[in-house]
Amino acid sequence: MLRFILGRLGQAIPVMLVVVTITFFMVRLAPGGPFDTERAVPPEVMEALNERYNLDQSMGAQYLNYLGNLLQGDLGPSFKFPNRTVNEMIASGAPTTFELGLYAIVFALVIGLLAGVVASLRANTLQDYVPMSLAMVGICLPSFVLGPMLVLVFGIWLEWLPVSGWGSSAGDKILPSITLGSTYAAYIARISRGGMLEVLSQDYIRTARAKGLSTFRIVTVHALRGGITPVVSFMGPAIAGLLAGSFVVETIFQIPGLGRFFIQAAFNRDYTMVLGMTIFFAGLIILLNLIADTVLVWLNPKLRPNARPS
Repeated sequence: MLRFILGRLGQAIPVMLVVVTITFFMVRLAPGGPFDTERAVPPEVMEALNERYNLDQSMGAQYLNYLGNLLQGDLGPSFKFPNRTVNEMIASGAPTTFELGLYAIVFALVIGLLAGVVASLRANTLQDYVPMSLAMVGICLPSFVLGPMLVLVFGIWLEWLPVSGWGSSAGDKILPSITLGSTYAAYIARISRGGMLEVLSQDYIRTARAKGLSTFRIVTVHALRGGITPVVSFMGPAIAGLLAGSFVVETIFQIPGLGRFFIQAAFNRDYTMVLGMTIFFAGLIILLNLIADTVLVWLNPKLRPNARPS
């Protein structure tokens, strides 16, 4: 297992280098600059700003300087917030984004697994068609459509839940979490249904039924571990997608997370902030995929590099 993890970490280093390199040059080759304003800036002021942020150097020198700082864990200062660093801004917004992602993934797992298991136990019946039809609707409804719909119904018409904020009033975390997690709950429902159907058709499940074991015991003790294997492999990119997709949800519900900083940085051409956020989420995606692959190998030892084929 340790060899597997070290091998994946070794693969992550060149991937991160490619991400940093492409993002660095793309943001700097984009039209405009971080200090462009509607009013003309005096040349001496512009020269001083470029010198302060090393923008007067060649592109190659800026790149090497950034890599050196990055190796020390320094993502640089924000161009639009001169008194704050990118590290500080990410640290201030990350807890809220992570909390939203946690609630969304818990919602997605609970609803998705429950729907998938229930549907697999009565395949091709009404008990299967209803949850799978709802799952298809969930897949087809993006968060920027579902969010306003939930706000309209539960926030404006019924007045049950708040429509904005985070932690300022009771219940204001429910709608954002459901909005963000619904699409992934739908995917998990369909994936877990397929995995459970395959496992439930195995001979050892038939043997367990012949012994008179209850359906609950068959599912929880014998079938669930193999049935959720496809879900585990899906969880790495799913969690990363949840965190990245939270930008839209944070904008809809006015949540003070990382999405606010990233959107502001894109509009303001804040080079270091855009680059820092991209590196942060790229590293997060790699880490989450590594965790998901490690759990998958733990569940299925045949996937280990030194495993012998049976």
